[in-house]
Amino acid sequence: MEYKIIEKQPDVAMEPLIAYVTGNTAQISIKPTYKTKETVLYNNDCLEIMSRFPDDYVDMIFADPPYNLSNDGITCHAGKMVSVNKGKWDKSKGFEEDMEFHKKWISECRRILKPGGTIWISGTNHSIYQCGFLLQKLNFHILNDISWFKPNAAPNLACTTFAHSHETLLWAKKDKKARHIFNYDKMKNGIFKEDKMKIPDKQMRSVWSIPTPSPDEKIFGKHPTQKPLALLKRIVLASTNENCLILDPFNGGGTTGVAAKIVGNRKYIGIDIEEEFIKLTINRLNQLNQQNTLFSYE
Repeated sequence: MEYKIIEKQPDVAMEPLIAYVTGNTAQISIKPTYKTKETVLYNNDCLEIMSRFPDDYVDMIFADPPYNLSNDGITCHAGKMVSVNKGKWDKSKGFEEDMEFHKKWISECRRILKPGGTIWISGTNHSIYQCGFLLQKLNFHILNDISWFKPNAAPNLACTTFAHSHETLLWAKKDKKARHIFNYDKMKNGIFKEDKMKIPDKQMRSVWSIPTPSPDEKIFGKHPTQKPLALLKRIVLASTNENCLILDPFNGGGTTGVAAKIVGNRKYIGIDIEEEFIKLTINRLNQLNQQNTLFSYE
């Protein structure tokens, strides 16, 4: 589907970062593909873009890195047998090279996070243990490991293992001694209708039952590892406050940016090396912009 950029003037607070990334005569100029007063998207390598960020700048990072599971196997989608291959970006280069890649991007995340800043990393058994090991090796302090249970997960066609019905989310902060954001009351007392395991007015626990993305989250297309909006809204609400800057170095279908906009009053930067996923994100954000305009009475 074609996309159209609806561009607004960037907020003054975002301009310094855009200038950092755009670079000067000593660097190759990199301009954002999309920008509004609260959102900036880059179609580029996340390591290149993050290398231009200043130190101690970002409040929260959500990262859904390649799982490296595109191995010519099969899986089930909509009741049909399909290939697990998702793209060149998801192919493993071997244990050591995969580990080195994770080390590079997690190290950059550490540098650009504020001392009390936190990072979320999502993954399956193909990648999450490497990421968890590196978080500890790079002196992050792990706060939680969340099990995201998918009540509508696909069956296991091979019938040689248990059906894969969850992903793991690691939540860690940069500095163990620094105060981090956790909106405890919103998690305890909030309404989470999608999660049948959440007991009203009780503490939010570390197993979340959230269905995979609904059809209306895919009307402009889909990313092969797209996360449900309910999952990202919960993460944004739990670990950021108003005016926080959120980064997603593996933007994918842009769910983190959409969640930030729906929760409101957050700044978002998304990076993805694949142009088609940046286009998908722009379409999703444009839809929100148009809805906000339609229902505005100002």
